[in-house]
Amino acid sequence: MTTAEELLDLLNLEKIEENIFRGDNYLAPWKRVFGGQVLAQALQACYQTVPEGRFAHSMHAYFILAGDINHPIIYDVDRIRDGGSFTTRRVVAIQKGKPIFSMSASFQSVQEGLDHQISMPNVPPPDVLVSDEKLAEAFKETAPDVYRTLAFPRPMEFRPVEKINPTLLRKNPPFRHVWLKSNGALPDDLRLHQIILAYASDYNLLTTATLPHFDKVRPTELFLASLDHAMWFHREFRVDEWLLYALDSPSASNARGFTRGNIFTQDGRLVASVVQEGLIRPRD
Repeated sequence: MTTAEELLDLLNLEKIEENIFRGDNYLAPWKRVFGGQVLAQALQACYQTVPEGRFAHSMHAYFILAGDINHPIIYDVDRIRDGGSFTTRRVVAIQKGKPIFSMSASFQSVQEGLDHQISMPNVPPPDVLVSDEKLAEAFKETAPDVYRTLAFPRPMEFRPVEKINPTLLRKNPPFRHVWLKSNGALPDDLRLHQIILAYASDYNLLTTATLPHFDKVRPTELFLASLDHAMWFHREFRVDEWLLYALDSPSASNARGFTRGNIFTQDGRLVASVVQEGLIRPRD
């Protein structure tokens, strides 16, 4: 899967009956269902039940079990409430009769109100940077395990600001900045752009919590898995235009890493914020 069109196909759910949908899986090279895929498909399932003119402003999810990449996922949406301005939905993702993921999401009609935001970090623009896939080429011969981790086909392009070498045993600060956008143009539908940004938001988050520990352990020696994921949408945006993902990790403890991210347009508008906690353990 290398293009936005292929990603749209993946996120296009089959309606089985009222409030119940089925989604296929991306055959990820790490042999587990990608968390961003489940986040995006769950939001897509909710949107199938939300009145027109209401857009997601927050979503709070828990990853319960690892998804089986060889089985489709059933999404069961609970229509909690349709109010005057807000709509609330809950969705459970199911495989083999067991819940593997749950999410609550809230949607709001467009309204006027107070408006302020933090400033975007001052970092180089994407046109002077190269993609992480191209950066990974340097490790193809010397560190093939690192190369395989970084250089797999994706429908998003990521251009990191910080050039972090995962083969060096050296501490790094617990923050990073990554430019991202879809590989290809997308329709003019804010709902669709939110769904794809939810997909992309699961990249680069948890690995940020490992950066201060590169002096003790290499990234390929760690097992990482998302535990929960929350996301807030602040303003309109397009994910087929460059967005800056500003990430940091305030804490890691008890085999868990805590990470945060703010997402800005290239002209500095804050469009979304993300928080995630994940499991970080040495591989067996």
